[in-house]
Amino acid sequence: MTETKDKIHETLIIKGRDLVRRKGAEFLTARKLSEATGYSVGTIYNQFANMDKFIMEQNMLTLDELYLVLKKLLPDTNAYKNLNRYIDAFVAFVLSQPNLWFLLYNFHICSKYENFPPIYLRKLLRLTNLWRKEFNAVFAELSPAERKVSLQVLWLSMFSLSSFLTLNGLDKMSKVNKKNICKLLLNTYLAGLSVLNKR
Repeated sequence: MTETKDKIHETLIIKGRDLVRRKGAEFLTARKLSEATGYSVGTIYNQFANMDKFIMEQNMLTLDELYLVLKKLLPDTNAYKNLNRYIDAFVAFVLSQPNLWFLLYNFHICSKYENFPPIYLRKLLRLTNLWRKEFNAVFAELSPAERKVSLQVLWLSMFSLSSFLTLNGLDKMSKVNKKNICKLLLNTYLAGLSVLNKR
């Protein structure tokens, strides 16, 4: 029986995700995916046009999974505590899926895309919107423009630092606790903003 296009698509996504989890982001090539699935390289490119589009679909799944993890957190009445809980959950997620997260991180650093598709940007925005409510509550006295820029700086800093969490080789060179480094950055940044705002 001939497989449907949707079934082939689903199999490629599932097998590709498994490859990244087990072998690492650098292992994800059309040839390796072909070997793992039994589909030809031509079939893969018929489905996704290029590997960047395949990786983008993988990354959207990762963003969805992270969003669900953060969304399940029961909010505290204290916005500052909620930001710390988001960081704890974010770090735990990255540490539990280091290869998938590195695939996402590396895609953003190395991608040839000048503009990501709207659906991809919406998934990113959905994540930052979770943080925005709590951040705005902590810094209600800042202007909307100042809050927007400050939150962007915080998120970009966390995203950049998240690559460190995926690399085991750095463990031998540094005594920094991976579970605490993002939290330390968050709280240092929040404290710094509070001091600057009082001047």
